[in-house]
Amino acid sequence: MLTVLQKDGSISQRDLAENVGLSQNACWRRLQRLNASGVIRGTTTTIDLSALGLDLVVFVMVRTRHHSKEWADQFRAHVERLPEVTDFYRIGGDWDYLIKVTARGMAGYDAFYQKLITNFDLATVTGFFSMEAILHNRPVDLARVR
Repeated sequence: MLTVLQKDGSISQRDLAENVGLSQNACWRRLQRLNASGVIRGTTTTIDLSALGLDLVVFVMVRTRHHSKEWADQFRAHVERLPEVTDFYRIGGDWDYLIKVTARGMAGYDAFYQKLITNFDLATVTGFFSMEAILHNRPVDLARVR
């Protein structure tokens, strides 16, 4: 069921039930359990961002001098307010954070960068510019979870 939903979250309940070999009632009950337990956390629509003029994807790596909870909470709140951010991770290794940004060209990225660094003492900020999305939002192979 989850494999089918990952490929098409808008599939009708009847078609989903048919695809997974369940009655509509059994399918509905299973969907309700998956939603209630938090396994399914919503349904989204994939948008072609370049068709909207958001033609630049940048993976921004951030290294900070500060590691207090208070500073981290303030930085998180700051980044979450920036509309260009689509994904945001705290990571291990040589870098502290990874931020995925979508922007309208280099000028849009520069405007984001200026907002990102305003009022924050960041040791290093660097951007890796995507030239091509080879795998994007790939469904998880749930057979390996079992």
